[in-house]
Amino acid sequence: MTEPGQHFDYQAALAACARNDRHGLHALYEQEGGRLLGVVVRIVRDHALAEDIVHDALINIWLRADSFDPARGSARGWIYSVARHLALNAVRNRGRELGLDQHGAAALDALQSYEHWQQSRDGGSWNDHGKRVEHCLEQLEPERRSCILHAYVDGCTHHEIADRMGAPLGTVKAWIRRSLAALRECMA
Repeated sequence: MTEPGQHFDYQAALAACARNDRHGLHALYEQEGGRLLGVVVRIVRDHALAEDIVHDALINIWLRADSFDPARGSARGWIYSVARHLALNAVRNRGRELGLDQHGAAALDALQSYEHWQQSRDGGSWNDHGKRVEHCLEQLEPERRSCILHAYVDGCTHHEIADRMGAPLGTVKAWIRRSLAALRECMA
């Protein structure tokens, strides 16, 4: 793990993985393994399954490191997106209702940037895309923003969101659908 005050070079670690240099993967694991596990546990709510998913994510990162494109986002964000997508797939495969369609997937990518920025405010970078996401999220009514964040950051089902919000299930589904449409429009 990087010492306090030092900067970890995620892009260099991914480049090392792409060159089949195991030190790059080891450095990524040391730097982010615990946080990746925390994010995945929040989504799947099963520690053993989360450990398996993080393991699979690290293998995918190792195998696909050469597909990382810095023009499309940060290396750290890419690493987290690999883990989160595997976790969300596991949730869907277990039959949990998440309501993630093609538009939801686009919103999820934007929300991942937002979550990573929140986690790394103390030294992370926030690019123009992330600032747009934050701006668009702030345009939503607080209840709707909470629904979106619960669904796509916390990995909650619509039923769980309805319970948390104290709102009818149909209302929560409508809020999420309309909020995703508003986010797509704002981000366009």
